[in-house]
Amino acid sequence: MTHGEIDTATAHAWTALGGPAELLKAVSYAPSRGVLPARLPVRELARATVGACALAAAELGARRSGGAAAEVRVDEGAVATAFLSERHLRIDGRKPTSFAPLSGFWRAADGWVRTHANYPHHRARLLAALGLPDEGDTDTSVERLSAELATRPARSIQETVYAAGGLAVAVPEPDASEIPPTGLPLIESRRLGEGAPCRLPRGPLPASGVRVLDLTRVLAGPVATRTLALLGADVLRVDSPRLPEDPDTHADTGFGKRSTRLDLADPADRRTFDDLLARADVVVSGYRPGALDRYGLTPDDLLARHPGIVLAQVCAWGWSGPWAARRGFDSLVQAATGIAAIEAGPDGRPGVLPAQALDHGTGYLIAAAVLRALTERHETGGGRHLRFSLAGTASWLMHGITPAPEGGAAYDPEPHLAETPSPYGPLRHARSPITYDGRPLGWPRPPAQWGTDTAAWL
Repeated sequence: MTHGEIDTATAHAWTALGGPAELLKAVSYAPSRGVLPARLPVRELARATVGACALAAAELGARRSGGAAAEVRVDEGAVATAFLSERHLRIDGRKPTSFAPLSGFWRAADGWVRTHANYPHHRARLLAALGLPDEGDTDTSVERLSAELATRPARSIQETVYAAGGLAVAVPEPDASEIPPTGLPLIESRRLGEGAPCRLPRGPLPASGVRVLDLTRVLAGPVATRTLALLGADVLRVDSPRLPEDPDTHADTGFGKRSTRLDLADPADRRTFDDLLARADVVVSGYRPGALDRYGLTPDDLLARHPGIVLAQVCAWGWSGPWAARRGFDSLVQAATGIAAIEAGPDGRPGVLPAQALDHGTGYLIAAAVLRALTERHETGGGRHLRFSLAGTASWLMHGITPAPEGGAAYDPEPHLAETPSPYGPLRHARSPITYDGRPLGWPRPPAQWGTDTAAWL
């Protein structure tokens, strides 16, 4: 695509973000062949979300400087490499493990189920729900789980494991009536309150000086906040000390950010959190609907106490309906929405997308929406409430994107990888795919060790 040609998927995403249509002419793409191959238009989703995010960055930068928005040229090879960042990551030469042995597809008595047990507490809940001992990620555990699941109906497994706080979904056929709701919006946005324009001063990068409180975990939210950190934001991730993080995942998504731990049930930690919140410009939350309500952090309460703040929320299954409160990950949403059946192999075994594209794509959309909210707030003031779901992105992928022809040279990830020293050791990692004239060439700092930074703004 050359400048002046408008990609329909990018236009759809940009329109959903509320972006001015005339800016779309600034976006073009450098194609690559063999990028993110799938039956569904994954390549088109990936480049559209990155393109919209880069355009939002260029727009905000221009608004702050008083100039024209920079040209945006998105390299499909860079996009593919970034969407596979967790697979390209090497930590001191070591390749991390993406999925634990008890995470995956399993035959049930009447079909297939997909489990997620990457974290020890999820593995424990899965096995307890099925009456199996937790002996870790051993070959014996794999054999026992496989044998047990083969005796039970898929929907029964799903509901039994969910009731115990675990993670498993039945894999329906694409046209099955039990698929979780589709047709969900790609983005939900509302403005709250009036006020004077909240003008950001000139800065070297689009998000320079913006304070982002990061309340997210794997993977969409951390991709969004990693992108905001690239663009100049002071991003502080806050986790509960009672909910451990996988260090390999944090090494992939922690670039540019700082990381601290606070227990919101502890009075002293809560005061520290409230002090951070009082000075934040943006809050990005990846917890399930209602999960933070007991701490007085409902969206309406938060936006009422902090007028002008931008609140972005992401969940797995959408914000209403019987699935809304359920835990979920990209792999589970792929399985439950029918994507796994569409991508199935010749033997009928459910398939997967070539990347965790729902997570990564949603992450870039979140970052784009935050940047656009800051642009709008710069002129009109008021707060913004933004909501996303992996199921909404899945619905767009399955029903809202027209495939586009391939072009260019064969895809090679090597030009889009970099080496960076870090507290984890040398990191071989994907570069950011966000490109526009004047863009930053890399993050300002490597990922910190999880939870080791001071709970304070820079």
